[in-house]
Amino acid sequence: MLSNDTLRDLADRHGTPLLVLERSALTERLKLFRTCLPGVEPHYAIKACPHPEVVRTLYAAGAHFDIATSGEITLARSCGIPPALVIHTHPIKRDVDIRAALRFGCTTFVVDNAQEIEKFSRYRERVGLLLRVRTENPHTRVDLSRKFGCPPEQVLELVRFAAARGVHIKGLSFHIGSQTGDPTPHADAIRTLARTLDECRGVTGARLTTLDIGGGFPVLEGAASVDPLPGYCAPLREALAEIPPRIKVIAEPGRTLVAPAMTSVNSVVGVALRNGQPWYYLDDGVYGAFSGKVFDHGHFLLSPLEQAALAARPVHPSVVAGPTCDSIDVVSDCAELPELALGERVVTRNIGAYSWATATEFNSIPKPQVLVVD
Repeated sequence: MLSNDTLRDLADRHGTPLLVLERSALTERLKLFRTCLPGVEPHYAIKACPHPEVVRTLYAAGAHFDIATSGEITLARSCGIPPALVIHTHPIKRDVDIRAALRFGCTTFVVDNAQEIEKFSRYRERVGLLLRVRTENPHTRVDLSRKFGCPPEQVLELVRFAAARGVHIKGLSFHIGSQTGDPTPHADAIRTLARTLDECRGVTGARLTTLDIGGGFPVLEGAASVDPLPGYCAPLREALAEIPPRIKVIAEPGRTLVAPAMTSVNSVVGVALRNGQPWYYLDDGVYGAFSGKVFDHGHFLLSPLEQAALAARPVHPSVVAGPTCDSIDVVSDCAELPELALGERVVTRNIGAYSWATATEFNSIPKPQVLVVD
C-alpha cells in the first residue's frame, strides 16, 4: 500500500484528481485469492475495472478472464489475452455478440433460459455452455439473481432442452451477489449446485464438468481494517472440498482483485458552512471515480493526505461533495474530517472497483487521470 508521503509526491507532480493504480497490489491480490481458494481458477471480471494495465498485469500474473460484451472482447484482444483463457458470462446476448466472441476464439458462454440456448443451435459444434442458476441471498447488497439465473427447478428441463438441439451444457454457474458479509449463502449454493451437477448426470446423461461459483467476494470498506477475504473463503473451501475432483471449479473475482489496487487523491476546491455543517467540495465526485456510490452502493472512507499536520484539529461530521452542478453529487453526508482549507487534499483507498469503470464526463468534466505505478 502506498504511503501518504508517496501519494503526496505523486499528487505534487501530476496534480489532482488522481487515481493511482499499483501493479504490485494486483498481483498480490491474485496470489491471495489463489491461497484462499486453492484449485479454483480465477477469471478476472473485466467490467470491475477495464483499464488495459489492469488486464495486462493480471494476465502476466496468470489470471484468466470473464468478459460480458464485445467491447471487452476488443480490450482483451488488444492486451494479447489468448481466447482460451476467456469466458463470456453475460446470460443475454445478441447474435452479433455471439459471432464477435466466436471470431475472437471464445467458446464458453453463459445462458439462463431456453431462448438463449436456442440462439446457440447454429453454433452447436463450436460452443460449450454454462447454465446460470438463480441463488437466494438476503444478505447481499447487490442482488444479481433478480435479473439473471434460471429457477433451480428448471435446470434439468433446460439441460434436456439443450441436448435435444445438440447444444452442449458443460456446467452450471451462479452469482451470489456482491459485498456480502456472510459467506453461508455462497457455501450453500456451492453444495446445492454440486448436487445438481450429479442429478443432471444421472437423469439426463449429460456430462456436466464445470462449476462456476461467480464473484461477489467482499473487500475492505469504510473504517474496516481487517481484510474480509480469508475469513469469507474459509467456509467456501469446506464446501468445495466435497466436490469430486472431476469437476472443474472456476470463479469470477473482480472487485476483490482490483479494489485494493487503486487509490484516489483529491483536492478541496470549495468550502462552505451550511446549516452549521462544513461542506467540502472536491475536484471529483459521484459522476467520476466516486460513481460507485450511485452504481454500486459503495461507501468510501476519506481521510486527509496531511494527517500528521492536521492531527491537532478537531474532527467534525462533514459533507463531501463533487464538482458538478448537480445536487446528487455528494460523496458523503457524514465524513469525519478535521477542518480543511482550500487546496488541502484527501485520500480514498480501495477505490479500484466500479469507480473509474463507471465514471462519466458529465458537466464536461474529464474522468480522473490514472497513474500506473509498480
